Amino acid sequence: MIQLVIPVLAFLALTSASPAPLPAVTPSPTDNNPTQTYQRRGIISNVESDINSVLSSLGSNIPSYVADGVANFFQDFPSGSAVQSSLGLNDQQVAALPTNVLNLPPYGNWTDQGWNVRFHGNVYKQPNTSEAELNKLANVFLIGTSVEDLPPSQADQARNLTAEIFVVQQGNQSVSMHLEPAPSAGSSGQEGGGGAVTPSGGDQNVTLPYRTTGEGDFDAFVPIKNVTGGGVAAGNETNDIQRMNVYATGSEIGNATAYLVPPEGLTIVSDIDDILRITKIYEPKEGLLNSFARPYTPWLNMPDIYANWSRSIPNFHFHYLTTTPEQVTRNYMDFIYKTYPGGSFDTRPLNFSDVSATLSIRKYLLIKIFETFPQRKFILIADTSNSDVMTDYPEMATLFPNQLQCIFLRNTSSTDSGDRFPYNTKGFKDLNQERYMFFNVPDDLTNLDIVNGQCYNQSIRQNLTFGDQGLPFGINLGKGNKTSHDMSSRRWNGRDLPRFCFT
Repeated sequence: MIQLVIPVLAFLALTSASPAPLPAVTPSPTDNNPTQTYQRRGIISNVESDINSVLSSLGSNIPSYVADGVANFFQDFPSGSAVQSSLGLNDQQVAALPTNVLNLPPYGNWTDQGWNVRFHGNVYKQPNTSEAELNKLANVFLIGTSVEDLPPSQADQARNLTAEIFVVQQGNQSVSMHLEPAPSAGSSGQEGGGGAVTPSGGDQNVTLPYRTTGEGDFDAFVPIKNVTGGGVAAGNETNDIQRMNVYATGSEIGNATAYLVPPEGLTIVSDIDDILRITKIYEPKEGLLNSFARPYTPWLNMPDIYANWSRSIPNFHFHYLTTTPEQVTRNYMDFIYKTYPGGSFDTRPLNFSDVSATLSIRKYLLIKIFETFPQRKFILIADTSNSDVMTDYPEMATLFPNQLQCIFLRNTSSTDSGDRFPYNTKGFKDLNQERYMFFNVPDDLTNLDIVNGQCYNQSIRQNLTFGDQGLPFGINLGKGNKTSHDMSSRRWNGRDLPRFCFT
């Protein structure tokens, strides 16, 4: 966590194969230093007034978890019992509701005993909540507006998402799944990512070995039958990722796609907010509107980058990891599968309900997938607005040095004037520069040979100081490489970027 102390206030704000000839890199559309936060509001009289400006724009009562990079709406979602009580439902009324299952798209790994699939998600019941009540509940999550003032389509989305939050989770439930081959993803192969294939058979039913937690969560690796002679191929006999549809028994909406991932190959673990879609998590009002009401919008041409990787890299496993609470992930999954290559999914389960656990869940899930596929190489991609990313990503290079291939971090503050939260780069101090890159726009990632470990576009100067970055006045602290940079006009998306900065 980054700390800038002022009176009474603490503000936060691989091993690669033998190198083949590397393709030429594409110069960045911004002749810019991605690790620098540029002064956007002009020169002001002192640092404290800049801090006050930041605080006033975010609101005077900033929760500590917002300062740590976790948005306000990522916390304090109601539990099943609280929802039942607030809506005035008795046990008989809840019992009469149909049971639903949030079935997160799982990954499967190959072991000496065969395929194991990690089924995870939540069992819940959806109360019949009136529109008036949904409007009242939705307004809790909005700043400076109300559902009644939103355009009709946005109001509908806000109500739908609120209904997904106010559910009654079902503990101590047995969970069963039906698996069958997933149909072809089409000629592009994007839905499966990296040319995933449909097995010729493998229909079967499985029952999870554990009942749901008190919050309705389930998460368990379950062996599935190895169907030979015309079914699911053994993981030691194929390099292909295989797609299986997964249907939750007894629930009409508990459907997902499982990805059986072979032991060797390349996996990308991708964040979603402000790297794949425009969220502006660092601006609470905008972040809430973009998450609860507005249509999900891709960030620039990032879908083209992922589509190219999916087409050009054989058996590239896409895994989407977001710390968004699982209640609101249906919108995320729908957006991903309409916009990006299909893949497995991780989110924050309800068991991780306190702030300290929330801030460690990303690391927990990263370690789980790294350990599940000890022979695979990993690409990690996210943005600088999450403090847990800034510590957890470089730590993976220490914990799993032979598996971490590349780290890509979008510096949101270099091109988005709304991002005024500092971030800390000290975790990257001892990392080989060839293994990571801070970048500005998606085109910075073009023509990188990530399969062979080329992770650094040399036209994107890093200018790291390995410490607190993006403090008021554009000040960056810490020791490290300080390279000079051109102060001439920089342009991005048809406009000049501010030229004033400190190194």
